[in-house]
Amino acid sequence: MIDPLFRRLWWKWQGYLSALLIIAIGGLAAYLSLRHERVYDWTAARRHTIAEASRTVLATLDKPVLVSAYMAKSSPLREQARFLVERYQRVKPDVSLEFVDPDRDPERTRQAGVRFDGELIVRYGEREQHVDGVTEEALTNALQSLARGGERWVAFAQGHGERDPQGQANRDLGQFGAQLSHRGFRVQPLLLAATPAVPDNAALLVIASPQSDWLAAETGVVQDYLGRGGNLLLLTEPGPQRGLDSLLKDLGIGVQAGTIVDPTSQKLGLDNAALTLIANYPDHPATRGFKVLTLFPYAAGLSAQPADGWRPAPLLETAAGAWAETGEMSGNVEFDAAADTRGPLAVGIALTREKPGASGPGSQRVAVIGDGDFLSNTYLGNSGNLDLGLRLFTWLTGDDALIAIPARTAPDGTLDLSRAATLAIGFGFLFVLPLLLLAAGARIWYRRRRR
Repeated sequence: MIDPLFRRLWWKWQGYLSALLIIAIGGLAAYLSLRHERVYDWTAARRHTIAEASRTVLATLDKPVLVSAYMAKSSPLREQARFLVERYQRVKPDVSLEFVDPDRDPERTRQAGVRFDGELIVRYGEREQHVDGVTEEALTNALQSLARGGERWVAFAQGHGERDPQGQANRDLGQFGAQLSHRGFRVQPLLLAATPAVPDNAALLVIASPQSDWLAAETGVVQDYLGRGGNLLLLTEPGPQRGLDSLLKDLGIGVQAGTIVDPTSQKLGLDNAALTLIANYPDHPATRGFKVLTLFPYAAGLSAQPADGWRPAPLLETAAGAWAETGEMSGNVEFDAAADTRGPLAVGIALTREKPGASGPGSQRVAVIGDGDFLSNTYLGNSGNLDLGLRLFTWLTGDDALIAIPARTAPDGTLDLSRAATLAIGFGFLFVLPLLLLAAGARIWYRRRRR
């Protein structure tokens, strides 16, 4: 017969051992969770896991990635950025995230070229990319651009008073040129009078609003460049085309007489009749999904006719109430049906064609914009001008193969109930369930009283 004292000691020590075993198991589980993290996404649409396209891009990166989030300490975007980057870290552990408070470190923010609170800068090796949205699509596209590597040279024609991509004057493009550099473009002024040809490594040639007439030989250099499959951005202005008429004719582009007047801008309080607002954009890869106002001062209307294989497409269009004013741009400016052209007017036209000869696969791209001021230092900060310019350069350089990651939402994420069902559920939780719990408690109390 077992001694009762021994039995009590046995149960007592068995309890101690069980407690120690539970503590040991818990400690081991905690240790393993720190050393070996496993996350399972059981949501219906896998909303907490990066898409397969993002995983494919990460697999091509063999160096660490640093994401710098320029966000105020109190910004709610911090948690969103942390959650986003954590999903990438599960696939590539050397993706790191740092927060920079623009209020506490304004100098670093200024040097980085950050424009607003919430902007991300992604660094991979010696290259970096600015990201405007805290989304998987935006971050993956930035990583894809960085992984693609290679230098994308953009040549800006100079020699006839064109806008300088490194200049700081009001009409120059210095601020925009800096933004291009931040995004991996190599900006290079090009004096065509001293250069027999546009370099083969130039991904894009930009002619930005010349102030004096081009020489025929310089126009010939550009025509030869286009004949070799080069891409071109031409920023023109109302009035004489400064020796570029033959080039425009080859492209099938006509510049309409007069300066565009937009009554919409005056209704919004802008005191200059020559300020054109564009809010709606034709369906084009360069502007697809873009829904931000852009401002074009002293713009010219454009027309297009197919020429030499080029396929024109509208890129920017005014509202129907705008017109091309051929009279004086002072005082009370009104539409003259006999002399002016009523809108909508094309402010930008995109042209594509198959690359000629053996210049490589893909399409050749040209864009003609009837205004160069929208990218100038004076007007670049207005609404969506900068974003539109960056989109335009991205498309023209052929770097538009961006990954489209659809938004993933849970199916049946909402429950629609009739009024009767809502009342029944509310009545059940407020009255029926509490009464059942009271009844069960009373029954248990009564049974224990009878023992």
